[in-house]
Amino acid sequence: MTQADRILPLEGIHNFRDYGGYRVAGGGQVVQGVLWRSAQHGDATDADLDQLRPLHIRTVIDLRGITERKAKPCRRYPGFAGEVLFHEGETAGLHVEAASGSPTADEARAAMLRLYAGIAFRPNLIPVLQRYFRALEQRDGTSLVHCVAGKDRTGFAVALMQHILGVHPDDIMADYVLTNVAGNIEARIAAGAEQIRAKYGAIDDAALRMLMGVEEAYLDTAFASLRETHGSVEAYLAEVLDVDAARADALRARFLTA
Repeated sequence: MTQADRILPLEGIHNFRDYGGYRVAGGGQVVQGVLWRSAQHGDATDADLDQLRPLHIRTVIDLRGITERKAKPCRRYPGFAGEVLFHEGETAGLHVEAASGSPTADEARAAMLRLYAGIAFRPNLIPVLQRYFRALEQRDGTSLVHCVAGKDRTGFAVALMQHILGVHPDDIMADYVLTNVAGNIEARIAAGAEQIRAKYGAIDDAALRMLMGVEEAYLDTAFASLRETHGSVEAYLAEVLDVDAARADALRARFLTA
C-alpha cells in the first residue's frame, strides 16, 4: 500500500486517509480500510458524502471542542447510522492557538513546538483521547478520527495507536507528515486561513503555511515530552489514557492481520 493509495481525494474534506496497512514488528500488518483519519466535515460536498457512503463508517471520534463543532457542524450522508463520539468541552486546535498574536513564520513554528511539548497532557484533550481508544477497543466496524485540520490532535492520537500496534517509528512519522501532501493542500491552507483570520485578524501568509503544515520535530517533541515525564510511551498510555498492557493486546488482536 503506497502513501498515495492511502489518500481519498475529496473536495471539501481535507486530509482524508487510511492509517492502516503498515507492516508491524514481529510480522503481520495493520488492517486496511478500517481506520480512517481526516479534517472536519463541515465543508463536505454532496459528492464527498457519496464517496464516504461505501466506507460504512460505524464510529466517528470527533476530537474538536464544543465551539469548533458548533462553528462547523459535520455533514453526513442521508441514512448515516454511525455513532459520533466527542468531549463535552473545549479541546482547542493547536494551529489556531499558535496563531495568537499574529506571529511570523518563525514565531509560529516556535509556538507549535511549545504546544506539542504539552499536547500529551492537555486536560481537555485527555478525556477524548481516552474515548478514542475505548471506541477502537470496544466498537466493531470502520472508524474515523478527526479534528479541525486532521493534523495535530488527530496526528498525535493516530501516532499513539500506531505505536501500540507495533508500526515502525519511521512509518509512524511518514504517516504523520503525509499531512503535508495529502489532498488539495492549497484549499486546506485557505480554509485554515479563513478560520485563523476570523479569530485573530491579519496574519502573514508564510506564518499561515507554517501553521497549516506539520514537521517531524513536532511529533518528536510530543513523544520526548511524554517519555521524559512517564519513562516510556507504554507508561504514559497506561497512567494517563488507561490503555494498559491488556488493553493494548486487545487492540492488537482487533487490528493486526497476517
